[in-house]
Amino acid sequence: MTEIANLTYFEDINLDRDQLRALYVRFGPVQADRNLNQSLEDLALWLARLQQAQKSGRHADLHKGVEDLKRIAQRLGMTTLARVARDVAEQCATQDSAALSATLARLSRVGERSLIAVWDLQDMSL
Repeated sequence: MTEIANLTYFEDINLDRDQLRALYVRFGPVQADRNLNQSLEDLALWLARLQQAQKSGRHADLHKGVEDLKRIAQRLGMTTLARVARDVAEQCATQDSAALSATLARLSRVGERSLIAVWDLQDMSL
């Protein structure tokens, strides 16, 4: 009898809290909260758009979108998300559909966890 294993993926998330603190120092608490919330919303939208671009086979949109997502992640100190976005961009260039699908799935997992991690940080003082 064959047994099917169910793999559970868990991604460690690294956030550069100093990067987030720098945003608050630079803009002040009110404007920093606005900028951070807008950036988090943009990240969530990009994660959804990237999945749609892959399903539609729009590789140019996928590559541009992942570069935009990477820039936002870097600005917010989401080091893991930025690194995985870079990996997806590299896979766009190779046109290896299996590798691209795998790295996009990882991007989605890391993206969700990164958003949650920053939302949780907003509830605490930076």
